[in-house]
Amino acid sequence: MSPQNCPTGPRSPRDVVVLGAGLIGLAAALEMVDRGASVTVIERGRILASASTAAAGMLAADDPCNHASLRDLSRLSIQRYPKFLHRIEHLSGSAIPFQTQTTLQYMAGGPALRLDENSIDPRQLATALSAAIQATTIHLLENTRVASIEAETSGSKLRLEDGSSLSTGTILFATGAWTAEASNALVGKPLSVSPRKGQMLRVRISPSHSFQEVHRSERIYIVPRTQGPQAGTAVIGATVEEAGFDTTVCGRDLDGLRALAAVLLPWLSSAEEAPMVESWAGLRPATPDLLPMLGAGLRAGHFIATGHYRNGILLAPATAVVMADLIEGKPPTVNLSAFSPLRFHSES
Repeated sequence: MSPQNCPTGPRSPRDVVVLGAGLIGLAAALEMVDRGASVTVIERGRILASASTAAAGMLAADDPCNHASLRDLSRLSIQRYPKFLHRIEHLSGSAIPFQTQTTLQYMAGGPALRLDENSIDPRQLATALSAAIQATTIHLLENTRVASIEAETSGSKLRLEDGSSLSTGTILFATGAWTAEASNALVGKPLSVSPRKGQMLRVRISPSHSFQEVHRSERIYIVPRTQGPQAGTAVIGATVEEAGFDTTVCGRDLDGLRALAAVLLPWLSSAEEAPMVESWAGLRPATPDLLPMLGAGLRAGHFIATGHYRNGILLAPATAVVMADLIEGKPPTVNLSAFSPLRFHSES
């Protein structure tokens, strides 16, 4: 464990400010408020409006394409997921069902593997989580920008662009694809996180096709929705593009995704058998090594939880737990040395 991530002994932060109301930020906020903290979440736009609802929702802890460093964190998250969903259901009154229970993983040059792996609908999760947050004492500020962060004797003062301010002992940066911009503006050092655009489409599935499990290769995935408002459709994705913050959708790229999906399921090539229902693009937060940043930040009392790239839905419950432990000065239950936020930066 790096020195920046070494706990200094148990503590109980009373006031925590979370910057970013995506899934990662809100999961951490919920964990902290359940531990007795007073939590304020500040979001520059709308709650859960970016990558959190643009994802396919695969809980792909055993995806052979995942980096080996993610294994323990992924498995912790899978263990925590039932409790995480139950807590949201208890607060919101809305259940988030698993959409699928198995995945057919197509291996390059080899046989397909069937994995025991769940998926969820991120939009169902977002709806329930939004309601759950409203049922807690979490103070949520949407469409709010932080103008500056100033050091104080007991922590930090955040000055908002509307002229107001608040003081806190702890700040958690969960700012997703906007982390470099936010960290540079607020603490003077940009963290190495950049947006990676992903275009996706959703198609309607003919009742003649029995389709109950995820189909996935290294280049494409097809994720059926079996319950809820999107039942009878499937999500196909996704491109990986370095396009800045552009979220436009290109028909040629969607055709390319459909063609890749048809390699696995040929009937998906037909717009008559599988007509497109909608398309969209999201922005994944990516670090240079495509591993998340989890740990202490650039100043005392600052913590970072970002850079989850394609695994934000999967890693949210584990991220919430390990970040809450770090904020409380407790040793995390998994080794976070590979995820140090300072691994790309000198401390000079």
